[in-house]
Amino acid sequence: MITGKAIVITGGLLKTNSAKTAHGMVRGSDRFEILGVIDPELAGQDAGDVVEGKPAGIPIYSTIKEFFDKGNSADYAIIGVATKGGVIPASLQVYIKEAIQHGLSIINGLHEHVASIPELADLAKEKGVQLHDIRKPKPFKESRFWTGEILEVKCPKIAVLGTDCALGKRTTTRFLTKAMQKENIKAEMIYTGQTGWMQGSKYGFIFDATLNDFISGEIEGAVLNCYRNENPDIILIEGQSSLRNPSGPCGSEFIYSARVDGVILQHHPKRVHYKDMDYFPDLVAQPAEEIDLIKKMGTKTVGMALNTTGIPKEEAEELRDAYEKELGIPVVLPLYEGVGRLVSELKKLIK
Repeated sequence: MITGKAIVITGGLLKTNSAKTAHGMVRGSDRFEILGVIDPELAGQDAGDVVEGKPAGIPIYSTIKEFFDKGNSADYAIIGVATKGGVIPASLQVYIKEAIQHGLSIINGLHEHVASIPELADLAKEKGVQLHDIRKPKPFKESRFWTGEILEVKCPKIAVLGTDCALGKRTTTRFLTKAMQKENIKAEMIYTGQTGWMQGSKYGFIFDATLNDFISGEIEGAVLNCYRNENPDIILIEGQSSLRNPSGPCGSEFIYSARVDGVILQHHPKRVHYKDMDYFPDLVAQPAEEIDLIKKMGTKTVGMALNTTGIPKEEAEELRDAYEKELGIPVVLPLYEGVGRLVSELKKLIK
């Protein structure tokens, strides 16, 4: 089983959206104990202060050598950033090489595999460490077609979808799952990305490492396994991208193939263009438009969560109240106030 003490490599990007994997690790993992973040731009600070504005007890170090010089030890180094195209640039390879030289196995969620880089693969073999490229596609013979067995699942299934990618869908899904569990509700999360796996979610698959023919079946299989093994009160599914993002439209698979009973919609009020697509004429849909599309696809939106990056709390609260008045559904600010009011709404769906 892959679990243990870990550091997270961000290489100067911790404060950016490119480090969303690192942000997830700082917020919490049931798989790894995070002992530090490697980021020379922010060395000496607490990673929690950078990510959430409050200490997490996770120091930031300038180098991996500094981490070990302080008397620390770890088992793994997690690549905590997403690069354009999912490649491993030379600047990142320097950190990976240093980690391997210090005896750390590598956890890599990028499309490019560390094991495919001869210098790093040879060094790992020499040092006796493992390279875990978790975005490696499953062999097609091990992949699952959709069967319709999803009809067996009798508990509510809720998908957390967004109006764009990189909005915090996974974080909201995890917050909801943990909050419901604290109230003794048997809630389970289905992860669909590499960070969800790294955070320790038990059921799921990595959506964008799955052959298209098998996506519906893998969604169904993850939900079925969860339902059959855990008998949960409710299942929460992490969404990917958005229904209308032209660079990677996604979401209908969760609505149709998982037959979800409702949607929590994630939205950033200030985002106009899709992420990294300022050049393209299509704009991020307004929540009312997305809710209407979700309804036409056959399910309802039961609540909304706002990504408040760059928005002061007072302004965020005003936006929240305005959306609630316009849409007639509960709207929450997960990083400012938690997700309690969404939990109350989801409880109504549990029979």
